[in-house]
Amino acid sequence: MDPEVTLEDENAELDLSIATVLLHLWTACREPSARSWSLAKLSKRSKIAMSTLLRNLAPLEEAGLVKISIEDDGREVASLSASGLEVCAALFASGE
Repeated sequence: MDPEVTLEDENAELDLSIATVLLHLWTACREPSARSWSLAKLSKRSKIAMSTLLRNLAPLEEAGLVKISIEDDGREVASLSASGLEVCAALFASGE
């Protein structure tokens, strides 16, 4: 750990990453196809490394905001749960 970086700084970065993931999942559900995005696509679109993405998705899934599943073709996909949709609508829909 960099001695110049405080725990508060790391939490702020984590919070920003989580907000970014939620925003991109919100975007995915609002696309005309409204399909779940693969974790690879979510990682690329959000510009978050896969390891960081997985670390951020875990608490969101535990909180019931995100659903992660495996498609028939073996791809892991993520989408917002009903609770996640409500939270994201409150966070992001006001700017529309």
